[in-house]
Amino acid sequence: MLGAALLFSFMGAGVKAASATYSAGEIVFFRAAVGLVLMGALMRLRGVPLATPVPAMHLWRSVAGVTSLCLWFFAIGGLPLGTAITLNYMSSIWIALFLIGGAVLMPAPGAAGAPSGIDGRLLASVLAGFAGVALVLRPTIEQDQIWHGLCGLLSGLLAAMAYLQVSALGRAGEPEERVVFYFSLGGCVVGLALAMATGGLHALGAGPTAHSLAGLGLLLGIGVLATAAQWVLTRAYAIGNALVNSALQYTGIVFSSLLGVWWFDDPLTPLALAGMVLIVAAGLAATVLRQRVVHPHPRQPPAES
Repeated sequence: MLGAALLFSFMGAGVKAASATYSAGEIVFFRAAVGLVLMGALMRLRGVPLATPVPAMHLWRSVAGVTSLCLWFFAIGGLPLGTAITLNYMSSIWIALFLIGGAVLMPAPGAAGAPSGIDGRLLASVLAGFAGVALVLRPTIEQDQIWHGLCGLLSGLLAAMAYLQVSALGRAGEPEERVVFYFSLGGCVVGLALAMATGGLHALGAGPTAHSLAGLGLLLGIGVLATAAQWVLTRAYAIGNALVNSALQYTGIVFSSLLGVWWFDDPLTPLALAGMVLIVAAGLAATVLRQRVVHPHPRQPPAES
Protein backbone atom coordinates (compact mmCIF):
# COMPACT_ATOMS: atom_id res chain seq x y z
CA MET A 1 0.00 0.00 0.00
CA LEU A 2 2.89 2.38 0.69
CA GLY A 3 4.31 1.67 -2.76
CA ALA A 4 0.91 2.23 -4.36
CA ALA A 5 0.51 5.55 -2.54
CA LEU A 6 3.88 6.77 -3.80
CA LEU A 7 3.20 5.71 -7.39
CA PHE A 8 -0.26 7.27 -7.37
CA SER A 9 1.24 10.51 -6.07
CA PHE A 10 3.63 10.73 -9.02
CA MET A 11 0.74 9.87 -11.31
CA GLY A 12 -1.36 12.66 -9.78
CA ALA A 13 1.43 15.16 -10.39
CA GLY A 14 1.59 14.00 -14.00
CA VAL A 15 -2.17 14.39 -14.34
CA LYS A 16 -1.94 17.92 -12.94
CA ALA A 17 0.70 18.81 -15.51
CA ALA A 18 -1.16 17.14 -18.38
CA SER A 19 -4.47 18.80 -17.47
CA ALA A 20 -3.19 22.07 -18.87
CA THR A 21 -3.30 20.49 -22.34
CA TYR A 22 -5.55 17.45 -22.30
CA SER A 23 -9.11 16.77 -21.16
CA ALA A 24 -9.92 14.40 -18.31
CA GLY A 25 -11.33 11.92 -20.83
CA GLU A 26 -8.08 11.84 -22.81
CA ILE A 27 -6.00 11.31 -19.68
CA VAL A 28 -8.30 8.52 -18.49
CA PHE A 29 -8.13 6.84 -21.90
CA PHE A 30 -4.33 6.84 -22.09
CA ARG A 31 -3.99 5.84 -18.45
CA ALA A 32 -6.26 2.86 -19.09
CA ALA A 33 -4.87 1.97 -22.54
CA VAL A 34 -1.35 1.55 -21.19
CA GLY A 35 -2.68 -0.61 -18.37
CA LEU A 36 -4.66 -2.73 -20.80
CA VAL A 37 -1.61 -3.45 -22.95
CA LEU A 38 0.75 -4.13 -20.02
CA MET A 39 -1.67 -6.31 -18.09
CA GLY A 40 -2.70 -8.20 -21.25
CA ALA A 41 0.95 -8.98 -21.96
CA LEU A 42 1.59 -10.01 -18.36
CA MET A 43 -1.48 -12.26 -18.33
CA ARG A 44 -0.29 -13.96 -21.50
CA LEU A 45 3.21 -14.37 -20.08
CA ARG A 46 1.92 -15.90 -16.85
CA GLY A 47 -0.80 -17.97 -18.49
CA VAL A 48 -3.66 -16.18 -16.72
CA PRO A 49 -6.88 -16.83 -18.67
CA LEU A 50 -9.05 -13.92 -19.74
CA ALA A 51 -12.31 -15.67 -18.80
CA THR A 52 -13.58 -14.96 -15.29
CA PRO A 53 -16.16 -16.80 -13.18
CA VAL A 54 -17.33 -13.50 -11.62
CA PRO A 55 -17.97 -11.05 -14.49
CA ALA A 56 -20.60 -9.12 -12.52
CA MET A 57 -18.08 -8.34 -9.77
CA HIS A 58 -15.63 -7.01 -12.35
CA LEU A 59 -18.37 -4.90 -13.90
CA TRP A 60 -19.32 -3.23 -10.62
CA ARG A 61 -15.68 -2.72 -9.70
CA SER A 62 -15.07 -1.05 -13.07
CA VAL A 63 -18.18 1.13 -12.88
CA ALA A 64 -17.24 2.48 -9.45
CA GLY A 65 -13.51 2.68 -10.13
CA VAL A 66 -13.63 4.32 -13.56
CA THR A 67 -16.26 6.85 -12.48
CA SER A 68 -14.13 7.72 -9.47
CA LEU A 69 -11.07 8.04 -11.71
CA CYS A 70 -12.80 10.44 -14.11
CA LEU A 71 -14.04 12.63 -11.27
CA TRP A 72 -10.63 12.58 -9.60
CA PHE A 73 -8.76 13.63 -12.75
CA PHE A 74 -11.27 16.45 -13.25
CA ALA A 75 -10.67 17.61 -9.67
CA ILE A 76 -6.88 17.46 -10.04
CA GLY A 77 -7.09 19.69 -13.10
CA GLY A 78 -8.92 22.44 -11.21
CA LEU A 79 -7.53 22.25 -7.65
CA PRO A 80 -4.11 22.45 -5.98
CA LEU A 81 -2.51 19.00 -6.09
CA GLY A 82 -2.49 18.48 -2.30
CA THR A 83 -6.15 19.46 -1.98
CA ALA A 84 -7.31 17.20 -4.82
CA ILE A 85 -5.33 14.23 -3.50
CA THR A 86 -6.66 14.78 0.02
CA LEU A 87 -10.28 14.82 -1.15
CA ASN A 88 -9.80 11.57 -3.04
CA TYR A 89 -8.06 9.92 -0.10
CA MET A 90 -11.17 10.49 1.95
CA SER A 91 -12.01 7.05 0.52
CA SER A 92 -10.17 5.63 3.52
CA ILE A 93 -12.64 7.35 5.84
CA TRP A 94 -15.58 6.02 3.82
CA ILE A 95 -14.16 2.48 4.01
CA ALA A 96 -13.86 2.77 7.78
CA LEU A 97 -17.44 4.02 8.02
CA PHE A 98 -18.66 1.16 5.82
CA LEU A 99 -16.88 -1.40 7.98
CA ILE A 100 -18.04 0.15 11.24
CA GLY A 101 -21.61 0.34 9.97
CA GLY A 102 -21.45 -3.30 8.91
CA ALA A 103 -20.12 -4.34 12.31
CA VAL A 104 -22.93 -2.45 14.05
CA LEU A 105 -25.69 -3.84 11.83
CA MET A 106 -24.34 -7.39 11.58
CA PRO A 107 -21.98 -8.01 14.51
CA ALA A 108 -19.87 -11.15 14.32
CA PRO A 109 -20.18 -13.51 17.34
CA GLY A 110 -17.22 -13.55 19.70
CA ALA A 111 -15.63 -16.52 21.35
CA ALA A 112 -18.33 -16.67 24.01
CA GLY A 113 -21.21 -15.92 21.66
CA ALA A 114 -21.18 -12.17 22.40
CA PRO A 115 -20.96 -9.63 19.60
CA SER A 116 -17.41 -8.87 18.56
CA GLY A 117 -16.85 -5.37 17.19
CA ILE A 118 -13.93 -3.67 15.52
CA ASP A 119 -10.74 -3.35 17.56
CA GLY A 120 -11.03 0.01 19.32
CA ARG A 121 -7.30 0.70 18.97
CA LEU A 122 -7.45 0.11 15.23
CA LEU A 123 -10.46 2.40 14.98
CA ALA A 124 -8.57 5.05 16.96
CA SER A 125 -5.67 4.90 14.51
CA VAL A 126 -8.06 5.50 11.58
CA LEU A 127 -9.66 8.42 13.42
CA ALA A 128 -6.20 9.83 14.06
CA GLY A 129 -5.58 9.59 10.34
CA PHE A 130 -8.79 11.54 9.76
CA ALA A 131 -7.55 14.22 12.15
CA GLY A 132 -4.35 14.41 10.13
CA VAL A 133 -6.39 14.86 6.95
CA ALA A 134 -8.23 17.75 8.59
CA LEU A 135 -4.90 19.42 9.42
CA VAL A 136 -3.49 18.95 5.92
CA LEU A 137 -6.67 20.09 4.17
CA ARG A 138 -6.39 23.84 3.82
CA PRO A 139 -9.22 26.19 2.78
CA THR A 140 -7.88 26.52 -0.78
CA ILE A 141 -11.11 25.90 -2.69
CA GLU A 142 -12.23 29.17 -4.25
CA GLN A 143 -15.74 29.99 -5.45
CA ASP A 144 -14.97 28.94 -9.03
CA GLN A 145 -13.55 25.60 -7.80
CA ILE A 146 -16.65 24.34 -6.00
CA TRP A 147 -17.52 21.81 -8.70
CA HIS A 148 -13.97 20.49 -8.72
CA GLY A 149 -14.13 20.14 -4.95
CA LEU A 150 -17.45 18.29 -5.02
CA CYS A 151 -16.15 15.97 -7.73
CA GLY A 152 -13.09 15.27 -5.58
CA LEU A 153 -15.26 14.31 -2.61
CA LEU A 154 -17.49 12.10 -4.74
CA SER A 155 -14.45 10.41 -6.24
CA GLY A 156 -13.39 9.42 -2.73
CA LEU A 157 -16.76 7.85 -1.98
CA LEU A 158 -16.77 5.86 -5.21
CA ALA A 159 -13.14 4.87 -4.72
CA ALA A 160 -14.06 3.37 -1.36
CA MET A 161 -16.72 1.24 -3.03
CA ALA A 162 -14.24 0.17 -5.70
CA TYR A 163 -11.58 -0.75 -3.13
CA LEU A 164 -14.00 -2.92 -1.18
CA GLN A 165 -14.96 -4.62 -4.44
CA VAL A 166 -11.27 -5.25 -5.15
CA SER A 167 -10.98 -6.88 -1.74
CA ALA A 168 -14.01 -9.07 -2.54
CA LEU A 169 -12.46 -10.07 -5.87
CA GLY A 170 -9.30 -11.09 -4.03
CA ARG A 171 -11.31 -13.27 -1.66
CA ALA A 172 -13.04 -14.80 -4.68
CA GLY A 173 -9.65 -15.93 -5.95
CA GLU A 174 -9.34 -13.54 -8.88
CA PRO A 175 -5.69 -12.88 -9.87
CA GLU A 176 -4.52 -9.29 -9.58
CA GLU A 177 -3.59 -9.14 -13.27
CA ARG A 178 -7.12 -9.94 -14.38
CA VAL A 179 -8.67 -7.45 -11.96
CA VAL A 180 -6.47 -4.64 -13.28
CA PHE A 181 -7.03 -5.76 -16.89
CA TYR A 182 -10.82 -5.47 -16.72
CA PHE A 183 -10.56 -2.18 -14.84
CA SER A 184 -8.32 -0.85 -17.61
CA LEU A 185 -10.75 -2.10 -20.24
CA GLY A 186 -13.55 -0.15 -18.58
CA GLY A 187 -11.32 2.92 -18.42
CA CYS A 188 -10.57 2.70 -22.14
CA VAL A 189 -14.26 2.56 -23.04
CA VAL A 190 -15.34 5.39 -20.77
CA GLY A 191 -12.27 7.54 -21.43
CA LEU A 192 -12.66 7.23 -25.19
CA ALA A 193 -16.34 8.13 -25.00
CA LEU A 194 -15.62 11.20 -22.87
CA ALA A 195 -12.72 12.29 -25.06
CA MET A 196 -14.71 12.05 -28.28
CA ALA A 197 -17.65 13.85 -26.68
CA THR A 198 -15.38 16.75 -25.67
CA GLY A 199 -13.45 17.20 -28.91
CA GLY A 200 -11.55 14.03 -29.73
CA LEU A 201 -8.20 12.49 -28.86
CA HIS A 202 -5.87 15.41 -29.51
CA ALA A 203 -2.75 13.43 -28.68
CA LEU A 204 -3.47 11.05 -31.58
CA GLY A 205 -4.23 13.83 -34.02
CA ALA A 206 -8.01 13.32 -33.85
CA GLY A 207 -8.68 16.77 -32.42
CA PRO A 208 -8.25 20.33 -33.65
CA THR A 209 -4.99 20.96 -31.80
CA ALA A 210 -1.62 19.39 -32.51
CA HIS A 211 0.45 18.40 -29.50
CA SER A 212 4.10 17.60 -28.93
CA LEU A 213 5.78 14.28 -28.39
CA ALA A 214 6.56 15.49 -24.87
CA GLY A 215 2.82 15.70 -24.16
CA LEU A 216 2.26 12.22 -25.52
CA GLY A 217 5.18 10.96 -23.42
CA LEU A 218 3.60 12.52 -20.34
CA LEU A 219 0.34 10.65 -21.03
CA LEU A 220 2.20 7.37 -21.50
CA GLY A 221 4.14 7.98 -18.29
CA ILE A 222 0.88 8.52 -16.42
CA GLY A 223 -0.34 5.21 -17.78
CA VAL A 224 2.76 3.30 -16.71
CA LEU A 225 2.76 4.80 -13.20
CA ALA A 226 -0.97 4.23 -12.79
CA THR A 227 -0.76 0.62 -13.96
CA ALA A 228 2.05 -0.21 -11.57
CA ALA A 229 0.23 1.54 -8.73
CA GLN A 230 -3.06 -0.20 -9.52
CA TRP A 231 -1.39 -3.59 -9.59
CA VAL A 232 0.25 -3.02 -6.21
CA LEU A 233 -2.97 -1.58 -4.79
CA THR A 234 -4.96 -4.59 -5.99
CA ARG A 235 -2.43 -6.89 -4.35
CA ALA A 236 -2.66 -4.96 -1.08
CA TYR A 237 -6.44 -5.23 -0.90
CA ALA A 238 -6.38 -8.86 -2.01
CA ILE A 239 -4.13 -10.02 0.83
CA GLY A 240 -4.59 -7.31 3.48
CA ASN A 241 -7.20 -5.85 5.78
CA ALA A 242 -9.31 -3.06 4.28
CA LEU A 243 -9.22 -0.95 7.45
CA VAL A 244 -5.44 -1.19 7.79
CA ASN A 245 -5.02 -0.41 4.10
CA SER A 246 -7.23 2.64 4.55
CA ALA A 247 -4.85 3.94 7.23
CA LEU A 248 -1.70 3.31 5.20
CA GLN A 249 -3.25 4.87 2.13
CA TYR A 250 -3.18 8.26 3.88
CA THR A 251 0.55 8.45 3.20
CA GLY A 252 -0.34 9.37 -0.38
CA ILE A 253 -1.29 12.80 0.97
CA VAL A 254 2.23 13.23 2.34
CA PHE A 255 3.87 12.21 -0.93
CA SER A 256 1.54 14.37 -3.01
CA SER A 257 1.97 17.44 -0.82
CA LEU A 258 5.75 17.20 -1.11
CA LEU A 259 5.44 16.79 -4.88
CA GLY A 260 3.15 19.81 -4.96
CA VAL A 261 5.80 21.93 -3.22
CA TRP A 262 8.57 20.69 -5.50
CA TRP A 263 6.72 20.70 -8.83
CA PHE A 264 3.93 23.30 -8.50
CA ASP A 265 5.26 25.56 -5.72
CA ASP A 266 2.32 24.76 -3.42
CA PRO A 267 2.68 26.25 0.08
CA LEU A 268 3.43 23.87 2.96
CA THR A 269 2.42 25.25 6.36
CA PRO A 270 3.47 23.99 9.83
CA LEU A 271 -0.14 22.88 10.37
CA ALA A 272 0.02 20.76 7.23
CA LEU A 273 3.33 19.26 8.35
CA ALA A 274 1.77 18.34 11.69
CA GLY A 275 -1.05 16.63 9.84
CA MET A 276 1.42 14.64 7.72
CA VAL A 277 3.21 13.39 10.83
CA LEU A 278 -0.10 12.36 12.39
CA ILE A 279 -1.14 10.55 9.21
CA VAL A 280 2.07 8.55 9.01
CA ALA A 281 1.91 7.72 12.74
CA ALA A 282 -1.67 6.53 12.37
CA GLY A 283 -0.75 4.30 9.44
CA LEU A 284 2.19 2.73 11.27
CA ALA A 285 0.09 2.19 14.41
CA ALA A 286 -2.61 0.46 12.38
CA THR A 287 -0.05 -1.86 10.82
CA VAL A 288 1.42 -2.84 14.20
CA LEU A 289 -2.04 -3.41 15.71
CA ARG A 290 -3.07 -5.56 12.76
CA GLN A 291 0.00 -7.76 13.17
CA ARG A 292 -0.66 -8.20 16.90
CA VAL A 293 -4.29 -9.12 16.36
CA VAL A 294 -3.75 -11.57 13.50
CA HIS A 295 -0.32 -12.92 14.47
CA PRO A 296 0.05 -12.62 18.26
CA HIS A 297 3.08 -14.95 18.15
CA PRO A 298 6.02 -14.66 15.77
CA ARG A 299 5.90 -17.05 12.82
CA GLN A 300 8.78 -18.77 11.13
CA PRO A 301 9.30 -17.48 7.59
CA PRO A 302 8.30 -19.95 4.87
CA ALA A 303 11.04 -21.95 3.24
CA GLU A 304 12.15 -20.80 -0.19
CA SER A 305 10.98 -22.97 -3.07
